Parts: sequence; structure tokens; C-alpha cells
Amino acid sequence: MTEHCRILGVDFTSAPRRAKPITVASGALRDETLHIDRIEELTDFSAFDSLLARPGPWLGGFDFPFGLPRELLVHLAWPHQAADGQGPWERMIRHLDQLPRERMVAAFRAWCDARPVGSKFAHRATDLLAGSSPSMKWVNPPVAFMLQAGAPRLLAAGVSIPGMHLGDSSRIALEAYPGMLARAIVGRRSYKSDAAAGRTAERTQARREIVAALEQGSQLGLALWLNPALRERCIEDSRGDLLDAVLCAAQAGWGWLRREQGYGLPDRIDPVEGWIVNAPDAPVPETPPAATANR
Repeated sequence: MTEHCRILGVDFTSAPRRAKPITVASGALRDETLHIDRIEELTDFSAFDSLLARPGPWLGGFDFPFGLPRELLVHLAWPHQAADGQGPWERMIRHLDQLPRERMVAAFRAWCDARPVGSKFAHRATDLLAGSSPSMKWVNPPVAFMLQAGAPRLLAAGVSIPGMHLGDSSRIALEAYPGMLARAIVGRRSYKSDAAAGRTAERTQARREIVAALEQGSQLGLALWLNPALRERCIEDSRGDLLDAVLCAAQAGWGWLRREQGYGLPDRIDPVEGWIVNAPDAPVPETPPAATANR
């Protein structure tokens, strides 16, 4: 990939529409400053597929899980190993793409029903370290639906996912998680809400602090530049979709600066679980970790 690369940050939804679009922040790195010059709102999957098909070079941070916990896949006897010329991630995603949503939920629910209170869900190693929701979770938030809607489209688009799938080397997808970066700045303070009642001065102030910290580069060592209009939109958007897209772009930019070191990802990634860019680095266990308490 050349030195000149478009950086994308994608706040994803499993049901895009005008009221809740897929939000994309994009820009370019100049002297270790990420200049965000465009925010797009994609109201259907056709527009999202077109985004993925755009010629590279680009690197995107996508806010949805790319994989499932290995221990869950083994338990369900779902594909999780290479076979028939396909890698383990490709086989898993093709299986998930063909599975009706209700059957997926029933399988996940059966797993949870059989587990003791306090350890209902299986977790990926990266979820435990990043503090993200289990990728099998189908409610509050329904990240499993996001996985099922998003990952097959990455596969169909032929993009490359470091550590998981080899595709077009000029179009690179990394899993991002904006909540992890936001927490590093404002702690557990809430900064967004889809509800009208959630439009509070406290959340607006939290978004303002997140934007200021990104501009200063205090967390990633990567400064952010937004033109005044985009900056104000990110602060005033009470749902946080615009800011989440920018946070994802910042994480993607962090990965781009470390492209010679595997985008800053661990040396060893479980190819069916994946890894969140900029998540705390730790050795991936040889055996799956025990599931922790439901968040």
C-alpha cells in the first residue's frame, strides 16, 4: 500500500435507514495529524457495499465485531477451521451468513441458558481486554446482528482483514471500538443517547471533551483536525453517531501509523475471533478464557 491512504471510520448499524444511517468519517493523514474532511450517512446496505468497493488505498476502522469466541464455535460445532481451500474466518462467516437470524439467536440463547448466572456469555480475548460487549450478544446492544450483517459484506467485497483474511491489500478493514477510546478520555461518563431525553448538557460536555482530547492527540499520539462545521456537528449530535465514526477513524489512523508492525495488532490473533485495533495488547491464551460476568 502506498504512503497516501484514505482513512475511514465507520459507525455501523445492522438496520440502516434514514433515521439511523451507517455513519462514515473519512480523511487523510498529514504529518501524523488525521484531517477529517468528510462525513457521510449511508441509509441502506447498497450504499455500504459501494463504500467497500471503492478503489484503494484505504484503511477503515469498522465498529462491529468481526468474529465469535472460539469456545462458542467449538461447542456449537460451527465451522472454525480451514477446509476446502477456505480459511477458518471465511468458513465461519459463510455459515453465519446462511443462518436465519432466529436460528442464530436460538443457538446463542441455548448456550446462555445452560450457563450459571454471572457467566452467561462467551467472550473473545479482545472483548475481555477492550471492555466491549460479547460478540454473541443479541440484545442491548445487539452486536451479534451487527456481526451477521457486516462481516459477510467484508468477505464479499474482498477486503483484507489482518490476521483473519487475505484479500485486496489496498483495502484494509480493522475492527474498531469507539467506546474503548471514549472511556480512556471521559471514563464511564455517558456521552451519547438515542433517546430525546438523553440530550443533556452533561453528555454534550463529555462529547466536547472527547473532541478536544482527539484534537490534542493525548490518547493515541495522533492529532485530529476537524473543520469548524464538522467539529460542531460531532459535539451537537446527541446520538453520538458522528463522534463514534470519528473515533473509529482515529483508531484506524493509529493502526495505519503502525502498518509496518502489523497495524499495531498482536503477533498472534485467533483468526475466528479477531482483534480490536488499539485494544490493550496481551498474549492470546492457548486455551479459551472462561467467560466473565455479563456486563
